[in-house]
Amino acid sequence: MSNHTIQNIQDTVALHNGVQMPRLGLGVFQVADGPEVVDSVKAAIGTGYRSIDTAAIYGNEASVGQGLREAITEHGVAREALFVTSKVWNADLGYDATLAAYEASLQKLGLAQLDLYLIHWPVEGKYSEAWRALEDLYLAGRVRAIGVSNFHVHHLETLMQTARIKPMVNQVELHPLLAQQELDAYCREHGIQLEAWSPLMQGQLLEHPVIQAIGARHGKSVAQVILRWDLQRGIVTIPKSTKPHRIQENASLFDFELSAAEMQAIDALNENRRVGPDPDNFDF
Repeated sequence: MSNHTIQNIQDTVALHNGVQMPRLGLGVFQVADGPEVVDSVKAAIGTGYRSIDTAAIYGNEASVGQGLREAITEHGVAREALFVTSKVWNADLGYDATLAAYEASLQKLGLAQLDLYLIHWPVEGKYSEAWRALEDLYLAGRVRAIGVSNFHVHHLETLMQTARIKPMVNQVELHPLLAQQELDAYCREHGIQLEAWSPLMQGQLLEHPVIQAIGARHGKSVAQVILRWDLQRGIVTIPKSTKPHRIQENASLFDFELSAAEMQAIDALNENRRVGPDPDNFDF
């Protein structure tokens, strides 16, 4: 993917239903409820981010909602310009429970609808019923797009056997040590947008010598190189930060381009190594 297709922080990718999703967003996993989340959301939107990703289990939806409202007022951004994602937690993966969880998330966020709602983890025997609830929310116009998170290929294949609507997004752990090439190929083939959580491996890659060397050539940080690698692969990415200067730095990705050789050098770092749980062995 060449630079002219990724020009700025507000660039979007079309999901298979035509909804435009920003390529770069702010994740708020492990960001404390209260002023820290409020300030992070406001700093991100002030910087130009238009996508905010939260989840019921993060326990910070109310503060995300407050940050959104304050940012809309202070920065004059229309709600329609923002893309807000949340996720249904494992304990709520029945049909009725998922519908109720969606209403609870909306209430906490103070929103009339979400832009994207995801099944957070593929709990065996439960996610198909939860998906039916998401489909009904979508078909009723209650949510703009629906998807899944942490789904392997086999989970997607199982889901597709009964699904009326294909997931629009699969949000998974993805970084240079867990490149997810097979899953990426499967999602491309089926028109499912792959999205990276923990793209910086929770900070564990910031001293990586190969990526440091690439960054030095471009005058960019390791974080910027990794996020640019995501974008050039066509993957949506949602780095987490609470520091305004890091939020700004993570958005400064549009004045350089990684060469094919640099992309391949980063691809070659893959070890299939996770920092989070394996979806097949997650103790729910």
